Amino acid sequence: MLRRANRVLVGLLGLVLLGAGGVLLAAALGLDVPSWWPWHGPDSALLSDAARDRVPWVAAVAGSAALMVLALIWLLAQLRRPRLAEVLVDTGDGEGAVLRGRALEDAVAAEAESMDGVSRARVRLTGRRTAPAARVSLLVEPYAAPGEALTRLADGPLRHARESADLPALPAEARLRAARHPSGRVS
Repeated sequence: MLRRANRVLVGLLGLVLLGAGGVLLAAALGLDVPSWWPWHGPDSALLSDAARDRVPWVAAVAGSAALMVLALIWLLAQLRRPRLAEVLVDTGDGEGAVLRGRALEDAVAAEAESMDGVSRARVRLTGRRTAPAARVSLLVEPYAAPGEALTRLADGPLRHARESADLPALPAEARLRAARHPSGRVS
């Protein structure tokens, strides 16, 4: 949800800046702009003569270029798909099958949640479709031993996912958090 809101806000900010830049360019070229716009005539300037004398034009251009490069990098980071959409499965007959990434994530998460001591599991596949990697987040109960939970995760759900998709390897990064239960009054 937060990622979607971030993308919407970045998109709206980009549209506002693009519109403002277009109107400024139109005013600079002497085209018709709305009369309410502060710089609507060919004689009006964005910077006064004193402001232009204080700021060297090279610094202004370099600063603007650096800001544009940073904005493009940020935009490309927003458009990047963090999840693996599909996994390529070798069927052994020279052809291949495609397995939806979400289906494999859900299967691993469901099997991990069924383990003793795990109350919630989330799985995200990253990497390439021929060489996926898993990011697993486990919410473990207070009585569960972390080392034991990791061993069962590697020997159970991750091994089953690797074997069922016929992957040579399925590297995984696991993050464990302890479940906190509200304390009750004991009388």
